[in-house]
Amino acid sequence: MANTKSLSKEERKKSKRAKRKEQEQKNPKKKRDYARGSKKRKVKKMVRGQAKR
Repeated sequence: MANTKSLSKEERKKSKRAKRKEQEQKNPKKKRDYARGSKKRKVKKMVRGQAKR
């Protein structure tokens, strides 16, 4: 990332966004082989067991 100290806030945002997009094109993330959120721990359902005790 170049030195953005001299740029205005809007220009800084634009340059950062452009750099992020550039990086994403260089090494894109691979697609998930599982549903989003499916690996989260299901806390609500776990807690339900404690309510009975």
